[in-house]
Amino acid sequence: MEASTHENKTFEKVIYTGKEVKNKEFEQCTFKDCDLSDSLFLNNRFTECVFIGSNLSMTKLAGSSLRDVSFKQCKLLGVNFSECEDFLFSVYFENCILDYASFMKKKMTKTKFVNTSLKQVAFTGANLSNALFDNTDLADAIFNGTDLKDADFRTAYNYAIDPELNNIKKAKFSLHGVVGLLTKYGIRIE
Repeated sequence: MEASTHENKTFEKVIYTGKEVKNKEFEQCTFKDCDLSDSLFLNNRFTECVFIGSNLSMTKLAGSSLRDVSFKQCKLLGVNFSECEDFLFSVYFENCILDYASFMKKKMTKTKFVNTSLKQVAFTGANLSNALFDNTDLADAIFNGTDLKDADFRTAYNYAIDPELNNIKKAKFSLHGVVGLLTKYGIRIE
């Protein structure tokens, strides 16, 4: 990763834990089975990149740009995506573990979370309108001041969303999932 610009490259089984990578550009690159955990990616740009089977747990992305970046079968425990550049921020997650991550105040319209664990993820102040939560575990995820207009929660589970604190206009929920909208009232539905 020494060069400052990488295009159409595949990084496979790279172990780069606890390292610092700054001011690099990655365009249409694939990161496969890499361990980048506990690393600092400072002011980097990732455009149309794919991460497959990689570990990015506790990786810091301060000032980095994620533009049309896909994560598949990745572990991203505790990643603070709030530190990423807002301009053109676009991500996709499939079969990932994103527990304890933060997307506070991120604009993430149409973002797709598929078969992903989102336990205790902070979505405070985020714009998730038209987002898809397909077969996602949202146990203890924090929704506060979150725009969930037209979001799809029909196959999501374990969520607790306060309709008074979040915009859920035209959001889609399954009949059994509506219980997650009533949690704060402490009622039992049997």
